[in-house]
Amino acid sequence: MSNIHSAFENGKAFVAFITCGDPDLETTAAAVRAAAENGADLIELGIPFSDPTAEGPVIQGANLRALNGGITTDKIFDFVEELRTDVKIPMVFMTYANVVFSYGAEEFISTCQRVGIDGLILPDLPYEEKDEFQPLCSRYGVDLISLIAPTSENRIAMIAKEAEGFIYVVSSLGVTGTRSEIKTDLASIVKVIRENTSVPCAIGFGISTPEQAKKMADISDGAIVGSAIIKLLEKYGKDAPKYVGEYVKSMKDALR
Repeated sequence: MSNIHSAFENGKAFVAFITCGDPDLETTAAAVRAAAENGADLIELGIPFSDPTAEGPVIQGANLRALNGGITTDKIFDFVEELRTDVKIPMVFMTYANVVFSYGAEEFISTCQRVGIDGLILPDLPYEEKDEFQPLCSRYGVDLISLIAPTSENRIAMIAKEAEGFIYVVSSLGVTGTRSEIKTDLASIVKVIRENTSVPCAIGFGISTPEQAKKMADISDGAIVGSAIIKLLEKYGKDAPKYVGEYVKSMKDALR
């Protein structure tokens, strides 16, 4: 078992998503530290990819800016190793299967273990194909995080039974991005998850306000926010970490 369970031990978890290298790794590091200092329980680090199919325009833009700035997977591994000198909360990578394949799956996953990455989220990896990575993740103690979407329906129980780390519940159909309201019947999805596993679940996609975060965390074990944080990085650039810290504090306070 990885370190991820510790994120859910002190009440409802706030999970912050940050794209590595947007606008640069120094700013990413400062934003991660600001988030951790202000109550984030778990950090999702996005490894930029040229075709991020699950992402809306905000995170796509961050991917593009990072790639244009010369970000590479090796630079991100070095960056995480440096972060781990003082950032102790769980951290996971969110990226795409192609990134792992092109790096070499075993080398990628073993390096995750070496630098202190606790889990891996691959939104384009179907449940039926997770055996491509699961044995390696198990060997190196990196949790392969399952996603459950509104379309999972009769597969929810099956996915939940085999889940590890935490379950990423996708709030609504479509891509990441802020939404004015979330209409999916998430309570019934979470009910099926709870009947089949003790692994915690957090809800993401479309959450941007403290009110939305509280509503989602009331149903589940936590809330995941990405686009709203990326918008701060896009707006304030190198000055963004201060604003990221303030935003994370307001969201975590809402979950308390």
